[in-house]
Amino acid sequence: MEALKHWIETVGLAIDAAGVLVIVAGVVYAAVRLGAPLGPSIDRYRRFRHDLGRGILLGLELLVAADIIRTVAVAPTLENVLVLGLIVLIRTFLSMALQVEVDGRWPWQAPSAVRE
Repeated sequence: MEALKHWIETVGLAIDAAGVLVIVAGVVYAAVRLGAPLGPSIDRYRRFRHDLGRGILLGLELLVAADIIRTVAVAPTLENVLVLGLIVLIRTFLSMALQVEVDGRWPWQAPSAVRE
């Protein structure tokens, strides 16, 4: 049983690392594309924010998954589950705020319902 817990903890840490790497890669990707000529600087700025937001969103999803794996599988105490719930709530709020910022609409809104 201890070997399984250790393996699950290792998987959780690997997913955590992947989440951080995705965020860092998103920052680098957005910065590189910012330097690419596109047109007016406002278009480059919007594209940068969009690219950066997408990288952060994907990284946050991985970080939440890692937290769930480690908390539920390794140490499912009431305190750990409550802390996990708070972490997931905060990260979900951040994800929704970023989604609105990136797409200009609420996640449950159809893309055609967005006003231009």
